[in-house]
Amino acid sequence: MTTTAEPTAEPTAVAPVDADGTPEPARVPALSPSRASDFMRCPLLFRFRVVDRLPEPPSSAASRGTLVHAVLERLYDAPLGERTREAALELLPAEWERLVEAEPRYAQLFTAGGDAADVGLDSWLDGAGRLLGTYFTLEDPNRLEPEARELKVSTQLDGGPLLRGVVDRLDVAPDGAIRVVDYKTGRSPRRGYEASALFQMRFYGLVIWRERGVVPKMLQLVYLGDGQVLRAEPEQRELEATQAKVTALWSAIETAARTGDWQPRPGRLCSWCAHQDVCPAFGGTPPVVPAGALRARLGVEPDAAPVS
Repeated sequence: MTTTAEPTAEPTAVAPVDADGTPEPARVPALSPSRASDFMRCPLLFRFRVVDRLPEPPSSAASRGTLVHAVLERLYDAPLGERTREAALELLPAEWERLVEAEPRYAQLFTAGGDAADVGLDSWLDGAGRLLGTYFTLEDPNRLEPEARELKVSTQLDGGPLLRGVVDRLDVAPDGAIRVVDYKTGRSPRRGYEASALFQMRFYGLVIWRERGVVPKMLQLVYLGDGQVLRAEPEQRELEATQAKVTALWSAIETAARTGDWQPRPGRLCSWCAHQDVCPAFGGTPPVVPAGALRARLGVEPDAAPVS
């Protein structure tokens, strides 16, 4: 049963500002596959992340994924023949230090109350090492020469948002065939539950097709959590259908922004959400939408005062 708590104080709306305190300029509205998935999963979660930009503590699983991705990117800097499991494991400590230097919040994982406080850094890094070990059972990096790693891609939809994202690896064969590769440090979806994963990959396939004029030959998800590989060979009609889906999704986002009707959608993933304390489905009260945030971040003006 859903209950609603009475707020103890009226939250204050604050105009979005940059780090130096100046008003945040309006940007071209953009959508990534992660944020698109957020809205499909829970419109209110999308609002919290994109419009309100509520802080989220680092999670052990997501941080380990970031670290493993960084190591796999760096591994391909080594010449052919030297891209070994041992070389990847040797990269772990330095890449971890690099991440903490760039984002000090990662260090919170191992402090009191942190997501990995009871694990310890050494054991946590061992877990990342096991994921890297799984990678070498699925691919031989010494037989690959990617065209790009951590490739930023984007395309502007007519009358819609800028689609953007980062492709983990792009392989291009001598005949020009393109393979889009994405690493996942979790487990592969159960049979019949692949739709969300395939949507993300078709999203990337759509962007690359629009950028390069070539439909990717292969979309490949490499799951290091259980050593599975999910592959799809997209057809142009599937990418056109993905574009239509994204366009309809953006229209729904604009409607929610104009009306302020960001509905929570409780589900099994709620236990992982960092925003339960301000979610109506858990008795919380969302903050007031920051003044100007809808215009600056989504390019939308509200019809009236936003509905919390």
